[in-house]
Amino acid sequence: MRYMAEKAYITAKVFKWARESAKITEEIAASKVAVSVDKFKDWETGNDYPTIRQAQTLAKVYRRPFAIFFLPDVPTDFQPLQDFRKTGSKELSTSSIFIIREIQQKQAWISEVNEDNNENRVSFIGKFTIKDNPVLVANDILATLNINPLNYKSNNPIVEWIDKAESNGIFISRTSFIHSRLKLDSNEIQGFAIADEFAPFIFINSDDWNAPQLFTLVHELAHLWIAETGISNDVEPSIKNTGDYNPIELFCNEVAANALMPKEYIDSLDSKAFDNAKEVFHNAKTIGVSTFALLVRALNLNIISLSAYKQLKHLADIEYNEFLKREEAKKIKQKEKEKPGGPNYFLLQLNRNSRLFTQTVLDAFRGGVIEPSMASNLLNVQVNKFPKLEAQMYR
Repeated sequence: MRYMAEKAYITAKVFKWARESAKITEEIAASKVAVSVDKFKDWETGNDYPTIRQAQTLAKVYRRPFAIFFLPDVPTDFQPLQDFRKTGSKELSTSSIFIIREIQQKQAWISEVNEDNNENRVSFIGKFTIKDNPVLVANDILATLNINPLNYKSNNPIVEWIDKAESNGIFISRTSFIHSRLKLDSNEIQGFAIADEFAPFIFINSDDWNAPQLFTLVHELAHLWIAETGISNDVEPSIKNTGDYNPIELFCNEVAANALMPKEYIDSLDSKAFDNAKEVFHNAKTIGVSTFALLVRALNLNIISLSAYKQLKHLADIEYNEFLKREEAKKIKQKEKEKPGGPNYFLLQLNRNSRLFTQTVLDAFRGGVIEPSMASNLLNVQVNKFPKLEAQMYR
């Protein structure tokens, strides 16, 4: 005797909203539960209902709690972040929507915890405005984080910046994927900042090598210093008078350029510094920026002419492509040495959650402040695997 699967009597408009807010098409959603598009449409119009198993599957696909489908009306969702991206940028995809929502959820939780615990507000949020001199903002960021861009402690400056930022109460998340089939596109979104006084949060898309990531990180720090929450892409030093950039983005690019490549450093370079692409590459690598960033900075400071910039940029692009080939070869060798299964899952989650956020959640969990299920959801790691996650923090 065959039994009918139990129906899930979902609210049709909420069910449809959950799909649309995830930027998932009807065709893709229907394929996830192996039904026709017509049958799926019946669920969204209220003419029929999915089974409980089908609804649970779709809740996971949309990254929403299963219970949300049964609400009488569409819930109040997180507000979209201000879009500061370059004119003509493509619409945010499912991957971008999911990472923004994930960080918003983390940020909202930690902000509420800090406010409830009467933690001090972060003093530098909104300390300046876009009307201020970007050099002053850059110097204040360096002083607050106690960073000397001309004397890094290691050959990986971005790690030093992240450590100093988190020690000053800024949560830094870095990842390039939602899961193995949902990757983040750096052309679509490079980073975003949430300028909250109790829990400032920065996200960096790690789908790029470290120099562009570092520039993005400092660019997003500038967003915090002028209290401008929003999404960025095409984050890079810009030649003046570029009309397709938002003024706030141009300002934050100026701040990042001054923080990472102080004028005194450019002035201190010897006369051969811009003689050829190899010299430019060497000097850029020394301070953790791209050759393109250093060339634009030198051009804007009138150290080199526009014609010299164009010639050096062309040669630097060739040099950069050779560098990428060498880096790719290193990655292949590294992967061959790694254990089967790819990079360490817990290290990836640690970087994605932010080390500061991870420690905060673990402390709250061990102190009995939050339930195990909530801690697991916040960290995207099973409770019994917390020791493995924590072990990565001290390596």
